[in-house]
Amino acid sequence: MEEENNLRKQFMLHIAYNMIAFATIFIAFGIFMFYMIRSITFSETDKQLRETKTEFADIQTNLETLYQIFDLGNLGLFKNNALEYNIAKRVNNPQITFILRNENGKILNPNDLGKLTNYSDDITFTIENLDSIYALKLDDTYNYRCLNFKISDKENNYAQLLINVDTEIALLGSYLEIIAYAVILGIVLSGIASLILSKKTLQPIQTILKNQTEFVQNASHELRTPLTIIQAKQELLLQEPDAKIIDKSEEISLTLNETKRLSKLIKDLMILVRGANFKLQKEDVNLDEFIKTVVLPYQDIAKMQEKQILLKLNFGKEISMDTNKIHQLLVILLDNAIKYTENGDQIEICTYMKDNKCVLEVADTGIGISEEGIKHIFDRFYREDRARNRETGGSGLGLSIAAMIVNAHNGSIKAIQNDPKGTIFVVKLNRI
Repeated sequence: MEEENNLRKQFMLHIAYNMIAFATIFIAFGIFMFYMIRSITFSETDKQLRETKTEFADIQTNLETLYQIFDLGNLGLFKNNALEYNIAKRVNNPQITFILRNENGKILNPNDLGKLTNYSDDITFTIENLDSIYALKLDDTYNYRCLNFKISDKENNYAQLLINVDTEIALLGSYLEIIAYAVILGIVLSGIASLILSKKTLQPIQTILKNQTEFVQNASHELRTPLTIIQAKQELLLQEPDAKIIDKSEEISLTLNETKRLSKLIKDLMILVRGANFKLQKEDVNLDEFIKTVVLPYQDIAKMQEKQILLKLNFGKEISMDTNKIHQLLVILLDNAIKYTENGDQIEICTYMKDNKCVLEVADTGIGISEEGIKHIFDRFYREDRARNRETGGSGLGLSIAAMIVNAHNGSIKAIQNDPKGTIFVVKLNRI
């Protein structure tokens, strides 16, 4: 229960972290997009202001040149800032409003303000922000971009250029609204994505945790049974300390059998625990000859049980393998076949090449495995109720170890039903 609570807590934290990460990315992207759009939106108006300033300066230079050549100042034609006034009239951009000011900020061309006449007092001007574009809002309604610059070194007069950007501001507001909706939608979708990703990410952990819990529970159960039997038999022996060994041979034999089973179980558990880390020591071996050597003692055991082991070895080539591990694989499959066959049944071991791979089959005519059992036959501690029980001495770990050995060799193993009865284990191994 505690593990489930911890896992649920980790699940929620994982979702929260993913949402924070996604939300941060979407918000940062939204802010970036807004400022990029804002920069692009005002780039054209700012460009017009700067171009007008340049044009203004060029005209001023030309007129002042004429002023000096013809000494027009002596004729009084440009008194009272008439030069600057004419410069303003010569620049042709109907979108831009020109305001000419003296060094005190007084407007020198009030008649040229047009619709801005009523707001002349609200149009702020300072010499601190010369040659830089800034925003200006009139009557909390009308938006302008402004540029101030000096136009006469003699008179200390200044020009103020204004261009209306109400359309741009409205468009920018629409963009901001769209970006805001997009960010909100992105955060919502990120929440859904976080939920899905968290489930997928934690699914392997849940599986591992479940398998680990089941493994510990099954291992504990399997270990408890022989230990209980051994303890019970030893306690019975202690109750009769004067009894002779021959009189208690049955109890002693049972204790030894359970000790052997316990030892094998512990060995199998250690193999499974270390299985992911064991290294193969491969060598080139003639598989058919190797199988003959391994099977030989089992043929005698099968004969004693009125069973028959047949060999149909047609591979006839060498294969790169770990002989100790493949020996263990064959022992598991043979032991399994002998254990679940009856008197008169036969076991057939075949080898052949298919798709440039070595195929090893161990087929028996025993009690077989159900369709459901085939799906779980390589699971740890799995045993079918009708056969895989403790009376056979099996722990349900052998085939798990077999699958682990085959996988370590980059091969495959599967179980299929034999016709008319029994089971066939098919192992495929790479030659190299």
